[in-house]
Amino acid sequence: MALDVGSARVGVAISDPLGLTAQPISTIQRTGIRQDLKAIVDLARKHEADSIVVGLPLKLDGETGPAAASILQFVDRLRAVVSIPVVTWDERLSTVQAERALLEGDVSRRRRRDTIDKVAAAIILQAYLDSRQKETQV
Repeated sequence: MALDVGSARVGVAISDPLGLTAQPISTIQRTGIRQDLKAIVDLARKHEADSIVVGLPLKLDGETGPAAASILQFVDRLRAVVSIPVVTWDERLSTVQAERALLEGDVSRRRRRDTIDKVAAAIILQAYLDSRQKETQV
């Protein structure tokens, strides 16, 4: 399972059972850290996730800025409430990629706003899954 954590919403994506493809599944409206974590835990259980990948918004130069520091705090809180591994993944430009994909698909502005976070989560997860595939091929 993958998360694109924003200040207002958390996009969620899952992979197929073989871990080959990522699909966007939902968007969680953020209401408070406890409620957010509960919603994530519930989704992880429902979809039998064996790990959670959280997008880490590094600066373009690869450094950790305020946004990434905030996500790392979120990850620490998430790790405290789940029993499965939680890993971070460089998500630089994933939202831009999601926006571009939705524009190319001629998705309306309103629908893009409702969809972009879970599509960004799917992009993060697909990059993570692809990297794992490359590791097993070496």
